[in-house]
Amino acid sequence: MRSWIFLFLCNLMWALQFTCVKLVQDQVGSLFTVWGPMTLATIMLYPLIRAERKIAAPAQRRKSDILLFLVLALLGVFPGQVLITWGTRMSTASNAAIIMLAIPPCTAFFAWLFMRERMSAVRWVAFAIAIGGVLLCSGKDIHNLNFASGYLAGNLLVLSGTLGSSFYNSYGKKVLERYSPMEMLFYTYAAMFVIMTPLVILQERDVLFRIPQFTASTWIGLILLTVLHNYLSMVLFLKALQNIEATQAALSNYLITFFGVPIAAIWLGERLNLVEVAGGILVLASTLLITLWEPRKRSAEALVAAAQ
Repeated sequence: MRSWIFLFLCNLMWALQFTCVKLVQDQVGSLFTVWGPMTLATIMLYPLIRAERKIAAPAQRRKSDILLFLVLALLGVFPGQVLITWGTRMSTASNAAIIMLAIPPCTAFFAWLFMRERMSAVRWVAFAIAIGGVLLCSGKDIHNLNFASGYLAGNLLVLSGTLGSSFYNSYGKKVLERYSPMEMLFYTYAAMFVIMTPLVILQERDVLFRIPQFTASTWIGLILLTVLHNYLSMVLFLKALQNIEATQAALSNYLITFFGVPIAAIWLGERLNLVEVAGGILVLASTLLITLWEPRKRSAEALVAAAQ
């Protein structure tokens, strides 16, 4: 149950991502939006890594692990962070929110490919209910969904980002067999620093000189991206991923929309209507279906099998 509480908190923090991107986009480019908070989060993780090693002996290291974490960073974190940020700026938040629906089926595919997990009937039902809930929450957005040429590049970037997130969610579980969640996160972020620093210097080094000119909104966005989005949420998510399947974790991502509606109402002054509230309830119901009902169903099946 603790793992599911972690997932609820993670999705609440991730629901802030698009708002934070909008807060910083006037003064910070897409690369720096990811590189700055992630670099600070890496520094924040280091004391936790040292404390963890004092308690438990580190796993046996291999030289090939360097390549492993570079692959996780390049194919997972980079598209999941940079491409989604870049795509959101080029497209609209509405388009990005709809395209993010691709994460669960993509994660299910990667989980089958790497972890040999399967999509049970309960998960498919939860998946369908969640889609219905998200469609209700985003009814107005779907009506205005724009795949015209002006947004096409941004939409494709967001879609590529969802594939990266799905890859990280599934293949990352394989890495957790030998590394702790914090170790995996720290080394992946370190690999991202190696990959992104040259890009930031080449493309957005002027942002470094404009840091003293950042407004309060920019600082708020960067701080939230650092502490919540890149640090605390990821630590909690990887801890949860140790005890549940990647597909289950991906299905909980629909809570991003459920939490995003009240956040938008509070932060941006948007009004909630009955249809959006109903959609949020459906999203919550789908998550509870796989978090509470499916484990009980499995336990009952195991008891029946044992009795036979």
